[in-house]
Amino acid sequence: MEQALFDGQLVHSRRILYTPSPFARSNLLHVQEAGSLQARAPHASARQGLTSYLVFLVESGCGTLTYAGNNRRLQAGDCAFLDCRIPYEHRTGRDLWRLRWVHFYGPNLGAIYKKYQERGGQPAFRASQPERYRALLQEIYETASGEDHVRDMQLCSQLFGLLTLLMEDAWRPGAAHAPRGKRRSAQEVKDYLDTHFAEKITLDALAERFYINKFYLTRVFKEEFGQSISNYLAQLRITQAKRLLRFSEESIETIALECGLADANYFARLFKKVEGVAPGEYRRHW
Repeated sequence: MEQALFDGQLVHSRRILYTPSPFARSNLLHVQEAGSLQARAPHASARQGLTSYLVFLVESGCGTLTYAGNNRRLQAGDCAFLDCRIPYEHRTGRDLWRLRWVHFYGPNLGAIYKKYQERGGQPAFRASQPERYRALLQEIYETASGEDHVRDMQLCSQLFGLLTLLMEDAWRPGAAHAPRGKRRSAQEVKDYLDTHFAEKITLDALAERFYINKFYLTRVFKEEFGQSISNYLAQLRITQAKRLLRFSEESIETIALECGLADANYFARLFKKVEGVAPGEYRRHW
């Protein structure tokens, strides 16, 4: 972790380079860099190929953003949310801008960004509540600058708050991207699993029902939802089993059948693998 204050001819900036723990890097949303800058002269900054996502807020002034071949003019109160693997350039205008930003990364962030786009989210947009972005970005900077022994967890929580705010601003049903064919196929399979999980389901049967190659289905389902079909099905069944164990007096064998698992022993093993306790112990605990 390194704090830097840069006072040059082009910009006055304050930033922190953050090094998350190995656990945070592997399991949590984590900050890479956060800070703010005040432009002192017209200039441009360009990046590409970074394994990072960037959120920045224009606090004052104006400028332009070039991203994915499109130019967008930005002014005070505008935000940007960018996948930094894609080339981008931002350039201050005559009215020299002040920016506040965070670079961050984490597991499944690519899927989250895809969902942001599907909801109608744009690389740059007019923030509905700029002050909330400013406060969150400042909070992230202060936490990353501190010495709290749980700051990785605090930063993860703050980044999720930032993503929630972005999703709220993204929601524009009329502008949302139409699902591509493979997305539609994966969603149809997911919808089917959500309502038929108590039945006997095999990959071959799903492929036949939806007229899709089973290997292709396996791949696109994981791309869209971040887990395999078998894991998602197990999650649905265990969730239903937990409801029945807590709110019914049915036997464990009956519950296993109602969750689509005829073998009670296999059900017990699967339940313990997922929840860490046997079904009977889970029922007694609750």
